[in-house]
Amino acid sequence: MTDTSIPSADQSLDEEGAPAATTEEAEETQAEAREKKAPADSDLFRQSEIAADYVEGLLDILDYDGDIDELVSGGRPVVEVVGARLQNLVGQRGATLEALQELARLAVFRQTGSPSRLLLDVGGYRAARRKELAAVAKNAVEKVKEYGEPVRLEPMSAFERKCVHDVVNAMSGVESESEGVEPNRRIVVRPVAD
Repeated sequence: MTDTSIPSADQSLDEEGAPAATTEEAEETQAEAREKKAPADSDLFRQSEIAADYVEGLLDILDYDGDIDELVSGGRPVVEVVGARLQNLVGQRGATLEALQELARLAVFRQTGSPSRLLLDVGGYRAARRKELAAVAKNAVEKVKEYGEPVRLEPMSAFERKCVHDVVNAMSGVESESEGVEPNRRIVVRPVAD
């Protein structure tokens, strides 16, 4: 239904001719938008609990032993699995871990109805891989600065690319960008154009 009323002289109009929202209404709308964008820590912790329950069920089925920690870190729900004999859950270059993370995210989605940015780590793989990737990124930056030519890195997962982008973006004189299509998406590090 269209509002055909004429605003009174003391009502301001927005750009489309509709009565403008009051400052208080605008602040409430912005606050509601922020709440929708950033789930509360309690919601994030609930997501990590749901994912931990799912992972625990998988460990039971596979007859693997592991301690599971649920936490919230950097505004993301995190589930860490620690124990012996967990390398099979990581797989070659983390491929199995990525698949398990997606399954855990789906489990969270089924229960909450909203997508999750859950991060799953098994046996400290992600922390170790993050250190390796920092070295790869620094090496690429050195080559770019030395030769002035772009350096294309090997294809990487989204997690790995983010780690490299973070390191490269913290350095001056170089920039990075992803190119290609999954599963062959890779990073190109190049000198910043003056």
